[in-house]
Amino acid sequence: MTKIALIGAAGSMGTRACNSLKDDPDCTLLPVESAQGQEALKERGIDPVPQDDAVSQADVVLMTVPYILVGTIAEGIVPKMATGAMLICLDPAAPYAGELPDRDDVTYFVTHPAHPPVFNDEVDQEARRDFFGSGQAKQAIVNALVQGPEEDYAKGEAIAAKTFRPILRSHRVTLEQMAMLEPAMSETVAATCITVLREAMDEAISKGVPAQAAKDFMMGHINIELAIVFDEIDWEFSGGAKKAIEEAKDVLFKPDWRKVFEREHLKESVNKIVGKG
Repeated sequence: MTKIALIGAAGSMGTRACNSLKDDPDCTLLPVESAQGQEALKERGIDPVPQDDAVSQADVVLMTVPYILVGTIAEGIVPKMATGAMLICLDPAAPYAGELPDRDDVTYFVTHPAHPPVFNDEVDQEARRDFFGSGQAKQAIVNALVQGPEEDYAKGEAIAAKTFRPILRSHRVTLEQMAMLEPAMSETVAATCITVLREAMDEAISKGVPAQAAKDFMMGHINIELAIVFDEIDWEFSGGAKKAIEEAKDVLFKPDWRKVFEREHLKESVNKIVGKG
């Protein structure tokens, strides 16, 4: 039986983890919250456990708090952890920024959900509308063993899979590779480009295109264009579309935009996320 101290059990991610783990026969959940959060837990029929009691007896400490608070909270938690226990973070920012305390006799593990993919085989309507990954739709996860014995990877991966189930695939990466995935790939690049898509649609609407027509056109073209670019269908852009793409790159992007994946820029970006920049 694995004892899991769940830090931030009443928050949005903590609630997700709590729902996934509280009835698991292989886990004993020790929910930890602030005074305000404790009331929220009690309203859900969950008895909170004092932080020091939970952390000192836990095999695993699962941090489900905002990433900007991970370093500060870890400073108070890690010294109280038992030798050989594992701290799991749900975001690479704080660990990659060096925010976790130095302690060689505990394991540090990081996991992060990929969220349900655009192209999937979900047939249930609730699962198809589960965009975030709240337990209805399958999603992949990525995991990194930051420090600790090799055999602890399987232990951390098993807890991560229970937390984010149902699981589509589980991938092992390094901590730096996870930082490349988020924030660099998924936020710095993808979220920015998607935000520009919305701004482009709004620009068309501002120039007189009917709003619903613009949205229908954008949503349909995003769908087919994603399918083409990510090899979901055996098709390619027309000659005119290819020419428009090549010409637009010089207008929309700086030639050196890929520098966001370089270590110097990764560190700078992550430090800003955790409030160090």
